[in-house]
Amino acid sequence: MFSNHQSYQSMYKEGELTLGLHIPLENYQMKAPTMANQIELAQTAEAYGFTTLWLRDVILEDPLFGDPAVGQIHDILIFGTHLLSQTKKIALGTSALVLPLRHPLRLAKEVATIEALFPERLIMGISSGDRRADFQGLGVDHPSRGIQFRESLSYLEKALYEHYPKIDSRYGQIQQATLVPKLERRIPTMITGVAQQEFDWLGVHGDGWMYYPQGPIRQSEAIKAWRESAARQNHTEFRPFSMPMHLDLVEDPDEDATPIRLGFKVGRNKLIELLGLYKDIGVNHLFFALFDSQRPADEVIQELGEFVLPHFPPHNVNG
Repeated sequence: MFSNHQSYQSMYKEGELTLGLHIPLENYQMKAPTMANQIELAQTAEAYGFTTLWLRDVILEDPLFGDPAVGQIHDILIFGTHLLSQTKKIALGTSALVLPLRHPLRLAKEVATIEALFPERLIMGISSGDRRADFQGLGVDHPSRGIQFRESLSYLEKALYEHYPKIDSRYGQIQQATLVPKLERRIPTMITGVAQQEFDWLGVHGDGWMYYPQGPIRQSEAIKAWRESAARQNHTEFRPFSMPMHLDLVEDPDEDATPIRLGFKVGRNKLIELLGLYKDIGVNHLFFALFDSQRPADEVIQELGEFVLPHFPPHNVNG
């Protein structure tokens, strides 16, 4: 389906692993990020060969959520478009657009516009959402977000990919009208988490799956269950698996991995070994969050780019 899609082909290949980075590129830990030098660091990441920059869909700062819960502070699609305009080929990943909090027709217009302006550079992660404060602020029912997710996804895909679709849903009706701009290709769409769905639903929907950070053994179990759910329904084509990882890269390159919040504290040589394990269990793309790092982001990006990324390069370096 995506044989000619530049970003997808750069990121995803069965049995292989590529690397990305999570915005903000900053070691802000439990504080709100400053968002300093993000464009320059994104350009540096692109030059090294990181395939993708990932952003979060967060509206409100919620001290009760357990972390700064502000994402990259700026709106995911507006700031993401700015990043695209200041780089040349690195992909933009959304991890993830919260469908119940966005009208699917408005979202279709936004992502179709981004695709038209920056062809083949958007990887669209989608989710049902988990931040109650955002739901309450917009007056959206939180317990029914799973149903809303399915209905919104159906509306979104019809609006994006059907010519003059007939739509009648809770979100509105379309008759004798069609979305512009018209897409020339499908936007790779990755479901994040379980989105309040049954596992067999996940096995056949979406162009890939993105799940939260876990150690290799538990992540292997999740990937196996997901792929088995697809096999039960004769859904056999390759669909990639992606995951984030919080990373505290220490100066000693041979320091063993120690678990931290949602990731690991580790030296680069042991990180290479750890990434090899994730590759072997079926992770096709992994993106580092530097939020809990003890070192400046520019130093970490440089070390990753020079010593780690060559072991897991993009698939179409000359593309």
